[in-house]
Amino acid sequence: MINAFNGAGDTWTPTWVNLCGFWLFQIPLAYFLSKHLEMGPKGVFISIPAAEILITIVAFIWFKRGKWKTVKV
Repeated sequence: MINAFNGAGDTWTPTWVNLCGFWLFQIPLAYFLSKHLEMGPKGVFISIPAAEILITIVAFIWFKRGKWKTVKV
């Protein structure tokens, strides 16, 4: 889904989606699950698909809005 934005010439959308998805969601979630819930490496591995699912949902919603169609290359 993210590569569809890149292919259309919209590089800011995937940059922000990945930045928020990985740095603001996946890393804090991994830390929270591994340290606070004492899940260890299992908590880190759970955060990876959780972040990918969130990124996919956000990208799908932004894709359906269609603003990527108006980007001038």
